[in-house]
Amino acid sequence: MSWDNAVNPERADMVFANRNKEYGAYDIRKKYETRMIRALLVAMGIIVLAVGGPILGTFLSDRLAAKKAAMSEEVTLAEPPPIDKTIPPPPPVIPPPPVVQTIKFTPPKVVKDEEVKEEPPPTQEEMKDVQISTETHEGEKTVDLPPETPVVDEDAVMSFATVEEQPQFPGGEAKLLQYVSEHIKYPPVARENGIQGRVYVTFIVDKEGKIADAKILRGIGGGCDEEALRVVKALPEWKPGKQNGRAVKVQFNLPVNFTLK
Repeated sequence: MSWDNAVNPERADMVFANRNKEYGAYDIRKKYETRMIRALLVAMGIIVLAVGGPILGTFLSDRLAAKKAAMSEEVTLAEPPPIDKTIPPPPPVIPPPPVVQTIKFTPPKVVKDEEVKEEPPPTQEEMKDVQISTETHEGEKTVDLPPETPVVDEDAVMSFATVEEQPQFPGGEAKLLQYVSEHIKYPPVARENGIQGRVYVTFIVDKEGKIADAKILRGIGGGCDEEALRVVKALPEWKPGKQNGRAVKVQFNLPVNFTLK
């Protein structure tokens, strides 16, 4: 620093030698450089805030507006189907059942002579093809009987509860549960979202003991339904169920547990 500089620390010491250094002029000259640096830093900070503040505020407001727009996105629902104002036709009139012809016939019983009625009983010819009743009615002699109960098709699917000989997994029920627990894989999506519960899978064990028509009866989502269906479809062949000594198709419901440990 030049000697001609009024704030030169060495010059300030010489000027104020043997003088009162508590005087304000000495302190101003001695600390002038420090005060100038502080003032410069404060001025630069104010300039940065003045220029960058609006830019930062605009950026934050845009981010906040975009977030609000994403949260309050309008959902447009499809218009409901038009209402059919046409009057439906009246239900068909079911004719009453035909009146069956009956003839009065009461079994004989022993009574006193004064209580005997003169009404003669019907003859065998009159009671032929006519239903016997306590009163006589005119009507049709015969009425169509209801159709016979149809015979169950051998290929019809029977439920697990009604079949005589139930289908068996190789090794029994314990081996079935062990197979499912060893081959099931917990889906990552379900694990990350804490999804757990029981998936019910229904399937058919056919006449050869193979698994067919497997589908979800009740699921819990998160990929657990698809995983349970995959394991069930990969089950080995069973011992088929039997009805009346013949192998039949049997429907079976299997619960698959998903539990986080």
